[in-house]
Amino acid sequence: MSGTIEVSPAPPAPVREPVRSPARIQRPGRWTEARRSFRRHWQLYLLILVPLAYFVIFKYIPISNAVIAFKDYSPVKGPWGSDWVGFKNFDLFFHNPVFWTLLKNTFILAVYLVLASFPIPIVLAIALNEIRQGAFKKTVQLVTYAPYFISTVVVVSMTLLVLSPRLGFVNDAIGLFGIPQVDFLGDPNYFRHIYVWSDVWQTTGYSAVIYLAALSGIDPALHESAKIDGASRLQRIRNVDLPGIMPTAVIILVLGVGNIMSIGFEKAFLLQNPLNQSQSEIIATYVYKTGLLNADFSMATAVGLFNSVLNLFLLVAVNFVAKRITGNGLWS
Repeated sequence: MSGTIEVSPAPPAPVREPVRSPARIQRPGRWTEARRSFRRHWQLYLLILVPLAYFVIFKYIPISNAVIAFKDYSPVKGPWGSDWVGFKNFDLFFHNPVFWTLLKNTFILAVYLVLASFPIPIVLAIALNEIRQGAFKKTVQLVTYAPYFISTVVVVSMTLLVLSPRLGFVNDAIGLFGIPQVDFLGDPNYFRHIYVWSDVWQTTGYSAVIYLAALSGIDPALHESAKIDGASRLQRIRNVDLPGIMPTAVIILVLGVGNIMSIGFEKAFLLQNPLNQSQSEIIATYVYKTGLLNADFSMATAVGLFNSVLNLFLLVAVNFVAKRITGNGLWS
């Protein structure tokens, strides 16, 4: 026997594949994800195509023509060929004797409208939510919702007939108590009240639908727990319903304040007459008279642009305040 010992070679070590780090994993690009999303949800994209085209054609493209606010616009030369005058139109408007009157009338009327039209739909929605009789609830909803579909021209015509010094039943009713006839439409002190409360009558039912939808989203278990704890109906409204609709109410309030200077033109113009013009002349009616009746397009565009910038500032400011106080807003 030989004294040598044979040693078998060690088996080769298994070859390990390099582990790829997560950073090296290729992810689909944004365009790839967008194509996949479009193929998967093409019906939804098709639905938003028409509204998107509307905003692009009638909202965003006309913004480029706002340049005539800084020019001496001539219809022959066009918006881009007219002579550049800078801030001349804005300076003329700010130094116009009617500037502060227009600003005051518009601001007071808009604030009055927001303060009156904001809480009433909430009260109506909560009242309807507490009604258990289906027939009565539907009747009230129909009666309050129907005026929203009446055009502004018809509403103004009805207002003129109701408040007429000779034919209106309001003067007939107060005449029964020995009160002399009142020319509501001729007295400028009544203009804001007529404008605001006719608008509240027309839009309260429609606005209440939004709050009814928010109330329907509140968990019924919260009401049941409140009942078990002995909470009354008013306590449940204060501690369950109002906090539940607070985010919706804040958003509607922010949007309302954001449009505070863009108060409707039609009703103010239709209710306006030489007797109440001291309070009925607002920025919207002034733009109409300046731009279309006097053909001063540059000045009208400058006034409208100033109004839009002021609205934007109010929207951002109110949204910031609402976000800090309530934690709810249009954007983070």
